[in-house]
Amino acid sequence: MKSTPRNKALNAIQKLARVAAADDNGQCQCVSCGAYYHWKDTDGGHYIPKGASSYWALRIENIHPQCKGCNGFGMKFGTAANEYTKWMIDYYGRDFVDQMEADKRKEVKIYKKGYDEMLADFNQQIKYHLDRIA
Repeated sequence: MKSTPRNKALNAIQKLARVAAADDNGQCQCVSCGAYYHWKDTDGGHYIPKGASSYWALRIENIHPQCKGCNGFGMKFGTAANEYTKWMIDYYGRDFVDQMEADKRKEVKIYKKGYDEMLADFNQQIKYHLDRIA
C-alpha cells in the first residue's frame, strides 16, 4: 500500500480502534464473532467500508476490532456483516446506526495538514493505550 497521508491516518486509526478496545492484558473481542484475541492479532474493521465513505473512513465510531476471518471473508460471504450490524445497534443505538447509513454518501475533503493533525492525535491516543496495557 502506498504511504500517503490518508493511508497513514487509516493505519493509525485502525490500530487505535484495536488497542483502545483491549483490556489490560491486551485482549479484545471481535465485534462479529465474539471471540477474544490479542489486539495485535485483530483488524480494525470498518462498519461502513472505508472505500465507500470518505465521511466515515476516519471516524473511530466506524472502526472496531474484528478477527481476520470476520473482517475478510466473513464480511463478504459469511454472517460477519449482520453480526457487526447487531453489535453496532446494541452499542450505539438504532438512531445512530441509521444516521451513519444516511451520512455515508457525504463527501469530506481532507488535505495533508488535516491528515497530519489526525495522525498526531491518533498516535498520542495509541501511546496512551499501549502504556496502559504494558
